[in-house]
Amino acid sequence: MSATIPIFSGCAMSADVDCLIPVQRVLASQWFVLGPEVSAFETEFAAYCGVEQCVTLANGTDALELALRALGVKSGDKVLLAANAGFYGSKAVRLIGAVPHYTDIDAKSLTMSVASLQASLSVKPKAIVVTHLYGQLADTEAIVKIAKSANVPVIEDCAQAHGARRNGRTAGSFGDIGCFSFYPTKNLGALGDGGAVVTRDAALAARLKKLRQYGWGEKYHVELAGGRNSRLDEIQAAVLRQKLGHLDRWNEERRVIARAYNVAFAHLPITCPVSVEEDFVAHLYVVRVAKRQAFQDFLKEQGIATAVHYPIPDHHQFAYPPDAGAPALPATEEACQHVVSLPCFPGLKDAEVARVIRAVEQYFERS
Repeated sequence: MSATIPIFSGCAMSADVDCLIPVQRVLASQWFVLGPEVSAFETEFAAYCGVEQCVTLANGTDALELALRALGVKSGDKVLLAANAGFYGSKAVRLIGAVPHYTDIDAKSLTMSVASLQASLSVKPKAIVVTHLYGQLADTEAIVKIAKSANVPVIEDCAQAHGARRNGRTAGSFGDIGCFSFYPTKNLGALGDGGAVVTRDAALAARLKKLRQYGWGEKYHVELAGGRNSRLDEIQAAVLRQKLGHLDRWNEERRVIARAYNVAFAHLPITCPVSVEEDFVAHLYVVRVAKRQAFQDFLKEQGIATAVHYPIPDHHQFAYPPDAGAPALPATEEACQHVVSLPCFPGLKDAEVARVIRAVEQYFERS
């Protein structure tokens, strides 16, 4: 049998990027934390996102947590977010001691439902976290408009949406703050963990710079509560600078694969991504099938790796007691039962895409 096609391959994606060049540059400088590479990447990534400010951090979860803190979210405050995005936003909310309040999702895009958000504003949230899930921009313009009318700030969770665009604007530039992860499997990935926050607000950026380093106003002088040690190191920043120029090309390669899948699967009893245009960067190519386990088992037999992003909605996670008064989330519940991810990454060969397509077709022919 042919080798298994993985769900992701960093080697394939970065085959044409020489990461030794930036690493050697940092080693020669002997400056490893908060140095010129971090400063340069912050400037370059802010410009890429179409905003004025970027503050790099140790990881994407810290980005969400410190963004909430910078906006003044405190213990006991309520934060609105969707429940189908892997618990990352919920974890950031709970680290503060705030209370996640879940909206349902749009059944087509699988991102936050505008109607559900509107109905949820009655809980008087301190902030809204909207996740651009799987690389699909949420209906952010409508969400921001609703939020502004209620005087509630919007945090964009862009961990899966580096470079997604709509009407000339880029993920992270719609709301008050955009949060990114640079985990190695992301569309823009480092050699380890990394994160960033982007914003147009210089005062918010200044607060975030204090929060990422113990809450210091100046060295050893703690001015803000809730600070932590959350700094992107120079090597990761240098590698990200090396990769940033490839990001738009990589995103288009992902979309080309997604388009091929959408065309091939159009006649099958399978729900495909709602968009394959520039508002979708195909971080994950996620379909919905009726009998997920049987589908995955068959593809495994054919040497096709799959994954589930994500099987358990946030409000059903075992570590936290259920909220008896929480609203029903029917679209969220349905999606979590049926979503399954197929291989989709830069460097995936045409023959491998054809193998995936044929395996999916054979499953439905058999069943």
